[in-house]
Amino acid sequence: MTTVPDNKNPFPENVDQLFLNCRVATMAHGRYNIIETAALAVAGNKIAWIGHMDALPDPVSNTARKTDCKNRWILPGFVDCHTHLIWAGSRAKEFEMRLAGGSYADIATAGGGIFSTVKATRAADEDTLFDLASRRMTHFLTQGITTVEIKSGYGLDLTSELKMLAVAGRLQQAFPQHIEVTFLGAHAVPLEFAGRSDEYVRQVMDVMLPEVKHQGIATCVDMFCENIAFSRKQTRQVFEKAKNLGFAIKLHAEQLSDSSGAALAAQMGALSCDHLEYLSDEGAKKMADHGTVAVLLPGAFHYLKETRVPPVETFRQLAVPMAVATDLNPGSSPVFSMLPVLNMACLLFGLTCEQALAGATFHGAAALGLADCKGSLARGKDADFVIWDVDTPADLCYLTGITPLKQVVIGGKPIHPENERT
Repeated sequence: MTTVPDNKNPFPENVDQLFLNCRVATMAHGRYNIIETAALAVAGNKIAWIGHMDALPDPVSNTARKTDCKNRWILPGFVDCHTHLIWAGSRAKEFEMRLAGGSYADIATAGGGIFSTVKATRAADEDTLFDLASRRMTHFLTQGITTVEIKSGYGLDLTSELKMLAVAGRLQQAFPQHIEVTFLGAHAVPLEFAGRSDEYVRQVMDVMLPEVKHQGIATCVDMFCENIAFSRKQTRQVFEKAKNLGFAIKLHAEQLSDSSGAALAAQMGALSCDHLEYLSDEGAKKMADHGTVAVLLPGAFHYLKETRVPPVETFRQLAVPMAVATDLNPGSSPVFSMLPVLNMACLLFGLTCEQALAGATFHGAAALGLADCKGSLARGKDADFVIWDVDTPADLCYLTGITPLKQVVIGGKPIHPENERT
């Protein structure tokens, strides 16, 4: 699809950078919206103008830094709207257990899985967690991920959860990517509260949430509504407290069974519901009615060898926006790049290439409440984009084992590789 941008606005006078001779897929409104033989102008940290090369003034600005893109593609930077990026320890042995036939639920019920990560994360100091997470953030940058959501949830006690959130706050200061931080204290019932989930929920509500608010790093609250985690009633209680404190909400929902959590979360104004393999038609309709984004996580589906796919066709029929994300975590989705996720979203879930790319950009931004500044290329939006050396945007879904990235620009600054003229 090729569209002609609105060039009625005059070319701005104060332009810092010009990206010339490019092809652009703006991803506005979740569509490619391709502009051939294009130019993109940046002023400060914002996109100042996008249009055809022949619409540039003559002469063009002599003070702007000019980059010849040599007919390469510019797309919005990837928005990874669901990650568990901060953890310590390894779950490789668990991977082997699953290969031998153990299910996610079996491992969790037996005290394995997440609890081995909780033990390692509780034992690690803040500096160790920061160093580990920094390596992951650095790799994300090389993969064109310019916005990242990071959840806590491997502490499951006040001290450890605040430690994880403090690490996320340090990452916000240390890395050029935009980071959104989510408190996931209700990720699982910790072993010391086994059989006493209501008591742990009260701990989350009465102790953790006020302290997390006081710390001031997390802006959103998530939880896991599932038969091996927390009930719909408990979800409502936590979300009511979170909303009263001013947090946005989102939910891990319907991954292993239908708990009707997504319908509840949507009615309560959740930004997104994530996983959704067992979502009912009623839940999907509630999401559509309330504008809640469906976040699809094909990495976890793949690693857990699941067979029930999310109701993608229902989402299409109801116009529920579909985001895709890595779900980077040590147990069920050790996926460190959006590119294989795009491929899996197409092959496993049946998304088109355009839908998958929209999910990793435009709809991913909406899932974080950032649709006004991230996820698509338009005048006035943040200048976060990637120059790709591909023949077509669909190559980003089609090709595997290669990262054809030429340059990452964040806030108008070429970040990776640094100072490279494309």
